Amino acid sequence: MKEAIKKAKALIEAMAYIRGFKGKIVVVKLGGSILEDKDLQKKLLTDVVFMATVGIHPVIVHGGGKAITKAMAQAGLEPVWVHGRRYTDQRTLTIVEHTLVHKINTPFCEIIKDLGCEPMGLHSLSSCVLFAEPLRLAGENGRKLDLGLVGKITDVNSTLLTTLCDNGTIPVIASVAFDKKGGKLNVNADSAAGQVAAAVKAEKLVLVSDTHGILTDRSDPDSRVSSLAEAEIQKMVADRTITAGMMPKVDACIVALEGGVRKAHIIDGRIQHSLLLEIYTDKGIGTQIIK
Repeated sequence: MKEAIKKAKALIEAMAYIRGFKGKIVVVKLGGSILEDKDLQKKLLTDVVFMATVGIHPVIVHGGGKAITKAMAQAGLEPVWVHGRRYTDQRTLTIVEHTLVHKINTPFCEIIKDLGCEPMGLHSLSSCVLFAEPLRLAGENGRKLDLGLVGKITDVNSTLLTTLCDNGTIPVIASVAFDKKGGKLNVNADSAAGQVAAAVKAEKLVLVSDTHGILTDRSDPDSRVSSLAEAEIQKMVADRTITAGMMPKVDACIVALEGGVRKAHIIDGRIQHSLLLEIYTDKGIGTQIIK
């Protein structure tokens, strides 16, 4: 009886949030080591399907860095990193595309369909909603660093995404983009998620990975900060509390907020129902970033 009452209380607490988010778009980025765990994938996608069932419009964006590195090793290729980004030549891009589409995107869609919702895989081998230009990083003496076929998002087909959401379909976006000439570019999945959230004017952006959120002490998981304003984020970047590994996620959150998204969240997908806990409870379990 006590357990049943506890469940009922949780449902009552969630009710106000369900009402508030009904009909709103929430962009969920899935990445990190959680993409290596099939059981964890299904649990997270079950949470996404729950969101859709109660009236939220989820949009999924995913990467696949570890799976790509593994596939490259099997092909006898050694990754080359330039300032933390994977140098991408044509052979690498072919592996990236194959891995993201066939090893991650298609299985995601199959799981969602098995759970009772209608997904649509959006990627460079079907309908692509991401468009980019070549990314060049600033090097020493003002010289630009060549990353090969790596892109920076310039546009998102928000019309297609909102149409799919309105029709009850869950878009599942892989992080490869087209350039203006019809070529393909490898793009950072966190960055893509931030741009997608801004383009569709999402209510929330939730970055789900294998990190507890933003920590004041990287060696202490209990030092997680539950809520930060954009100005506080900038200060933590300046004093190097936030370093390179977290920067793509933080940048994605700021891009989303600048684009009109109300809140962005960085959460640990290894915690059971972390996605629902962050959205449907008062305290949440990750770090939320607000304007």
